Amino acid sequence: MKFGIATIATLCFYLLLQHGAEVVAQGKAEKDKIRIGYAARAVAHSVPYVSKEAGFFAEEGIDAEIVRTAGSIAPMALVANEVDLAIMSAYLMIPVAVQNKDVVMLGGFSRYASMVFVARPDVKGAQDLKGKIVGIQRPGDAYEKSARFALRHLGLDADKDVKMLALGTNDVMWSALQTGRVAATILSPPGTLFARKAGMNFMVDLTDLKLEYQGSTITTRRSFVQRNPQLATRALRAIVRGVHLFKSRKEETMRILGKFLGTKDREALEESWDYAAKMPAKPYAVESAVQAVLDHLSESQPRFAQYRPAEFVDARLLTEIDKSGYIDRLYGGQAR
Repeated sequence: MKFGIATIATLCFYLLLQHGAEVVAQGKAEKDKIRIGYAARAVAHSVPYVSKEAGFFAEEGIDAEIVRTAGSIAPMALVANEVDLAIMSAYLMIPVAVQNKDVVMLGGFSRYASMVFVARPDVKGAQDLKGKIVGIQRPGDAYEKSARFALRHLGLDADKDVKMLALGTNDVMWSALQTGRVAATILSPPGTLFARKAGMNFMVDLTDLKLEYQGSTITTRRSFVQRNPQLATRALRAIVRGVHLFKSRKEETMRILGKFLGTKDREALEESWDYAAKMPAKPYAVESAVQAVLDHLSESQPRFAQYRPAEFVDARLLTEIDKSGYIDRLYGGQAR
């Protein structure tokens, strides 16, 4: 078959149009998708949500979906590939990681026990707590451990002097205290503000005690990082920027926190921001703090005593970001 010059020119023109369309399509490539879970609607778990709302994931070329995977569901959702990263306590993460070696923490937001032990107004001192009920979330969890820390600091024996009552979720801790169902409980912002306004007695601020205990962690699957090293790095970089937003842009952070916590109460948001802005600029999981969690777990399950913190932590991605100078540049010098 022979083609005339005009026909050939027409074919070339359409081929060029098709090539141009392909280039445009490539330039508008879809963002990488990632799902990030969080175990509690608490300030310490809000960083990925803040990062997304501020546009940091989008700037990294990531379409991030932030979903709540409450309580013990959090590690299960990660193992089942329902989420790619998850914010959860080391207390939740470690038992699952023992069973499934694929689960690992990339970093953490809190090195020290940081909640507050709060009692009703009629509880003036430690002696007034004897024989009373102390609210916790679940038996043996981090809330109970924090309560035990506080009671020991007050000179009380948690097993003899009080009765622990499991309330199920952290959402009901404040209401149980408010209604008198419990005489004391463990709170974090914004619950602490409501307690202060109601004249409750703040007996022990665990932050002041500097008790190492790894709280919120950034957890993922080793297999996810192996298959998607660049995506995992970019996601972690967006989270690091979320921490920076917390520490450097109060008003913008509080606006986003209001959406996450479901409140417009400025005092509550101020209290929440003050609490969370103390998180480290470089969110490493601290092995000595992880060891404290292992010690806690081994109190009721001796098998945990055989494990070492390094078995649950992989700081390579965060170290890579840190050594590049990225975090220090965010803070205009040396990040703290």
